Amino acid sequence: MFKKTTVRLIIIGAVLILALYSLYWTIAYYTMSDKKKEELRAKGKLEKYEDRTMRLGLDLQGGMHIVLELDIPKLVESIATNKTPQFYRALNEAAEEYRKTEADFFNVFLSKCDQYKIRLIKHFTNRGFKNDEIVKSLENEAKDAIKRALEIIRNRVDQFGVSEPTIQRAGQYRIIVELAGIQEPERARKLIQSTALLEFYLLKEPAVTQKFIEAVDNYLKTGEKEVVKIDTSQGEDTSTVELKEAKDKAVSVSELLGKTPLGAAATPDSEDTTVIVDEELFRERPFSSLLRNIGGMVGVPEKNVRLVKKILSDPEVQKLLPYDSKLLWSAKPRRITLADGTTENYFLLYHVDKDAAMQGKYITDARATIGGTGSQSAGQPIVSLNMNSEGARIWARLTGSNIGKRLAIVLDNKVYMAPVIRTKIPNGASVIEGLEDMSEAKDIAIVLRAGALPAPVDIIEERTVGPSLGRDSINLGVKLGIVGFCLIIVFMAIYYKLSGLIADLALLLNLVFVLAIMSAFGATLTFPGIAGLILTVGMSVDANVLIFERIREELDRGKTVRSAIDSGYARALTTILDANITTIFAALILMQFGTGPVKGFAVTLFWGILSSLFTAIFVTRTIYNYVTERKVLKTLSI
Repeated sequence: MFKKTTVRLIIIGAVLILALYSLYWTIAYYTMSDKKKEELRAKGKLEKYEDRTMRLGLDLQGGMHIVLELDIPKLVESIATNKTPQFYRALNEAAEEYRKTEADFFNVFLSKCDQYKIRLIKHFTNRGFKNDEIVKSLENEAKDAIKRALEIIRNRVDQFGVSEPTIQRAGQYRIIVELAGIQEPERARKLIQSTALLEFYLLKEPAVTQKFIEAVDNYLKTGEKEVVKIDTSQGEDTSTVELKEAKDKAVSVSELLGKTPLGAAATPDSEDTTVIVDEELFRERPFSSLLRNIGGMVGVPEKNVRLVKKILSDPEVQKLLPYDSKLLWSAKPRRITLADGTTENYFLLYHVDKDAAMQGKYITDARATIGGTGSQSAGQPIVSLNMNSEGARIWARLTGSNIGKRLAIVLDNKVYMAPVIRTKIPNGASVIEGLEDMSEAKDIAIVLRAGALPAPVDIIEERTVGPSLGRDSINLGVKLGIVGFCLIIVFMAIYYKLSGLIADLALLLNLVFVLAIMSAFGATLTFPGIAGLILTVGMSVDANVLIFERIREELDRGKTVRSAIDSGYARALTTILDANITTIFAALILMQFGTGPVKGFAVTLFWGILSSLFTAIFVTRTIYNYVTERKVLKTLSI
């Protein structure tokens, strides 16, 4: 059987090995060159280091500082059930004045409604009868929306993997987000801003889309709006000329449009721009010449997108669009290989029903994964969706009654895919394909799980910040901490001699264990956290001082060394536990309710106290036991 002291030594050795293993990842990560990090990131291996590494806070390494503002006018617009031109006039004028003067939006909106004699009861149901009652209800809705937005953004950031972010309200409708050491600011920005509005739209018949394109061609050519009766009974696809037959050439916008109604307005900038058109359609069908047929879908060469958007945004062109439809763009371009072997990017333009056939509020779970074998997305990143029972019923009815039609999967007004419905889907399962990589799939899954924002959020301020305390202040603080630590070690060694050296060893182990614990849990070290770490060193010394003084008292009473050590630890234990346990409770409260620097301080304080209890009591006692068991000591250097 192992002796008690041997078991204690084995425990200390095992803990030390685990601590050094945890510290290895942190040391390796922060000593690694940027080139090496990029190589590992390309191989997908850097994440292994990042998951096991202690992070540095915003005050130590810098990061992103973003100020978001909830779009209150958009929130009010989304709540309204009836939207008349007069309503939009009051809303837009109120929004403009609100942004210019920063006056209270709801007071301005109420005054505009009174000015134009708008009865809000016609636009909002179940919110009262008088205008002021309804506006008060909308204001309460906005206060609730900012709380929900705060929670949703916090959930997204937590799942994104940023440790110890600062997310807090600033004023009525603003949120401050600080992300330390962020590696992909564009990805984080998209994740935070995304409203995560998932919708499913049925596409219009190709014949309907073709008639609209012909009407735009006629308008650009003659300046006349032609009312076309659409006959969808034929159902044939006459979208645009096949890509392989297109004879492309570059022309200027002014040459394309000439003296058409959009001749001047269509130019995106003051200077003339060049677009790619189908030479055979160039004169007779100016709008069609900008488009291509991509597998039966309307494609737009990337160089032409700006001009096509400008044409489609013209009020007169919008009137040509069937009243029950709208146009949406693909989320990203599709790379197509041309007949001559070259490749070019094309965005797809989708003509869909005006109202969504189904919304994503029925989604209960979203997971990023890799498509299985036998599917079109085999080996590609996808997001698999699951719906609740109500959503499954709607999904089954939708897919069952529209077999053979295309259904666009739309996230934040961008189409990710538009597959053909082949069969009825009874269980509510579906997938989002067409994703660029696993990071994008994970981000989409995150925003869908965390929920949709109640309204869009606008970035009104964004900056990349360096260490907030300044590099000189940080270096000075770290140096002072090291000097203080060294002074404590020297004092203990001089004053308590051999026992002081044992206490110093416990202090070093305490520091190693705390840093190892923070590395293992991926915690964040902030400047206040360093202060908490130094405080735990002092508390650890305090515990050893209490023990040593009690041992001295027992030796002065004439007890043997072994007996004095036993009595000293027994007498000091209650006092040490009382002081440390109350501090642990305080640290737990700060960890739970504190944010930013307060939480950073509490994290190191909590783990530091637990570690100091282990080292100051268990480790030092084990060393004393080991020494006294091997040799009978008549005196103790203390």
